Amino acid sequence: MRNVTLEQIFVHPITQKYLGRSGIAHAIAVAEYAYMFSKEFDVNPDLAAKAALLHDVGHYTWYRDGEWDYELYKENDIHAIKGASRAHKLLIRIGEDRQSAKEIAVAILLHTDSYLPKGELELKPLQQVVAMADEADEENGGKHHYKTIEETDALERIRALDEQIELDLQEEMSWIRE
Repeated sequence: MRNVTLEQIFVHPITQKYLGRSGIAHAIAVAEYAYMFSKEFDVNPDLAAKAALLHDVGHYTWYRDGEWDYELYKENDIHAIKGASRAHKLLIRIGEDRQSAKEIAVAILLHTDSYLPKGELELKPLQQVVAMADEADEENGGKHHYKTIEETDALERIRALDEQIELDLQEEMSWIRE
């Protein structure tokens, strides 16, 4: 049914490299929130979870004098732009459907308005779900990027989310056949 699973994305070395910068625990929590919100807003749960998992792969580490500088980050951040490009390339490389990869990349591009003019965009439902999921896990001063998770717990949660999405998509297909 799906070309690529969350687990395939998660274990890829490129994903691991960039999620390590932005916070694996945060990425997984946002994917779980996106899954929940996708049900509420009738959005494809697979696309929502994938975009949410990868939403911060464009982060650059903004340090000053060896310390994370949140103000420097806020002033110069374009992680959504870099992340959309990085995620799109990764998804195509590992076999994701091209249209899905594009939708995921655009949702990543628009998950934050930190670099956009305020109030000028109307987000589509998938884009709204990813933005809301990110906000749901946010903490003041960027602290959500520093939450930790054991590798085994991370993989377990990704696999559980994959299973739930697969069940949902199978259920949807059975409704269509009836």
